[in-house]
Amino acid sequence: MRFSAPDACSRSLVALALMGVLISTAAAQNTPDRTVLGAHNKKPPSEAVRVENHSLPEVCAERDNIDIRFLNPDIRSFRVQAIHPAYIGTLKEDLALPDFTDCDMSGDPVFNPGKPRQVTLYETPWISIVGQVYPSFWRPADVPVKVGDKVEHGIHLIQVYQRIGQRMEEMLVVYPPDGYWRARPLPPAHMGWSAYGSSFMVGPVTMEGRPVVAYSEIRFDPETMTFHFPFRAGGAGSLKLDKLDKDHISLEVTLSGDLPKDKPFAALRSMYVTEINNDASRVAWRENGKTRWGEEHILDYKGGEATEFWAGRYTPSRHNMSAPDMTFSRFGK
Repeated sequence: MRFSAPDACSRSLVALALMGVLISTAAAQNTPDRTVLGAHNKKPPSEAVRVENHSLPEVCAERDNIDIRFLNPDIRSFRVQAIHPAYIGTLKEDLALPDFTDCDMSGDPVFNPGKPRQVTLYETPWISIVGQVYPSFWRPADVPVKVGDKVEHGIHLIQVYQRIGQRMEEMLVVYPPDGYWRARPLPPAHMGWSAYGSSFMVGPVTMEGRPVVAYSEIRFDPETMTFHFPFRAGGAGSLKLDKLDKDHISLEVTLSGDLPKDKPFAALRSMYVTEINNDASRVAWRENGKTRWGEEHILDYKGGEATEFWAGRYTPSRHNMSAPDMTFSRFGK
């Protein structure tokens, strides 16, 4: 599990293309919370992908032992969503401090890039993109980060904030050195804050001590709210913020170019220690020709074909109770 730095947030307003997300978000503040995922929306057909579960048991709550990978060499687009868990309305508070009980990280690789720093990569009254440099990380921070004409090196974490009312809300982060993303919806009104949980990866997944996606660079286009990233293994990808409200955040992914045909194109990373200490404990999936969802414990799931995949929790964990469920869907060629 990963923890982003504390919230930190000009130039003039960006082009009107940005307003689609802003207007959608503003409208969400004045209408009843609802998901756009329900039966009232007709979903486009989804291609089938192969899902592999490489998860292993673990007693340390700070290790991502959940490792679920998605494979199909023909996939060129899909949707990732982070959705508040079904029980979010029952929560009154959350616990988000790290838990290093039963953790021994003395053998983990460590790279010390130098003095920690924070840099504002882009800022308007509505949007803020912030970069963080940590005192150490498990991989070298050698991925250039570009926003407009600004280029930064040595960035470990990119944070995306959007102004909601009187404050900036962080809803998306990415770690350039290893390609891990985390997303969360706007916090529910009765809590004022909600946690990150599972991570996801976009692009050819390779093993370099642990699963990673190696980027050549990351570029953010604030006018379209889209990240662009060529892969060192070949091909390129983009991730666009499509919708954001108090129920969910929806991200549209596209892949292009000469992608490796033998590598997963996406992955889910998470943590499971026990039923009361996890970021995800259950999975559910849809298959072509089936009239019901399959459901299984996350460690017992054997993998298989799916046109839509969900990972999350039925009941709260003692840690990160408000962490969102994750879905992968609308796989397209």
